Amino acid sequence: MANQFQQDNLIGQSNALLEVLEHVSKIAPLSKPVLIIGERGTGKELIAERLHYLSKRWDQSFIKLNCSSLSENLLESELFGHDAGAFTGASKKHEGRFERADGGTLFLDELANTSGLIQEKLLRVIEYGEFERVGGSKTVQTDVRLVCAANEDLPSLAEAGEFRADLLDRLAFDVITLPPLRHRKEDIMPLAEYFAVGMARQLKHEYFEGFSPAAIEQLMDYAWPGNIRELKNVIERSVYRNTDLDAAIDDIVIDPFASPFRPTKRVKTLSRQAPSDSNNESPIESVPESTPQPSAKISFPLDFKEHCESKEVELIQQALEAGQFNQKKTAELLGLSYHQLRGILKKYNLLDKS
Repeated sequence: MANQFQQDNLIGQSNALLEVLEHVSKIAPLSKPVLIIGERGTGKELIAERLHYLSKRWDQSFIKLNCSSLSENLLESELFGHDAGAFTGASKKHEGRFERADGGTLFLDELANTSGLIQEKLLRVIEYGEFERVGGSKTVQTDVRLVCAANEDLPSLAEAGEFRADLLDRLAFDVITLPPLRHRKEDIMPLAEYFAVGMARQLKHEYFEGFSPAAIEQLMDYAWPGNIRELKNVIERSVYRNTDLDAAIDDIVIDPFASPFRPTKRVKTLSRQAPSDSNNESPIESVPESTPQPSAKISFPLDFKEHCESKEVELIQQALEAGQFNQKKTAELLGLSYHQLRGILKKYNLLDKS
């Protein structure tokens, strides 16, 4: 169990990652609370696991809970437990996460979503190491190392009165801030290869041929707003969709929704015209500026194939211009993958012009 975190995606040699891992190693032996701050998908839970397994508590429980997944009442019960009869349906005593994590580590994710009541009770546990179950009067002692995570700026929330400043002071003995993947570019390909090999094994492939130069360029140029979690999904999707197992992966499927047939939702709003001399205030419907206008009348007979191809070329050229002749931006504007667009450009001998 102690090596579980080592088998996941804390992979890379970037200075940004190595500095974080060094920070973790330094703070892990202490039983002090730690805050982990980072964007979604940066691996906050993995860092919490590493803190636990490098600590003196490594052979005790590592308990975790996402605070945004429960209502205030359920979250209170899950954290602190409840006694029998505390509320309707509470037929027996329930041990909360603090009791179950006694002697070990409790990881609370999405801390910024907790209410004032929960924050007040957390503050008491940190200060005195004790709490009461919901509906109970008996004080329960606990020895828990608390590790919390958030993807928001907690000091700003505290200044705005949306998070308890005294709780933040207690939690922030030290803060580990995780770098987003776009600031760890040298780690993108090692991570991509790790996820690809894992997916190839899952699919029972004998080997993995790697990525083509074009695919590598696409992976390196993308901003990865979803960070490592998004990269994992993209790589695994691209591996399983790859049909030529003897060739390197050339088509990186970043957006699974990308399709020329993707339905678009039109939002219609009702507004009222400004009063006129005739006092006509009948409601009118506002529609998007992109509402198609009637096309010019076509003269027949015509060559259907040639007409369609000319319209397609015209559309591609307009999209290239709108995307400033960047093929990746143009593909996004057209709802195509990068390699789908490349195929169309090649078909019409437009590669040299883009």
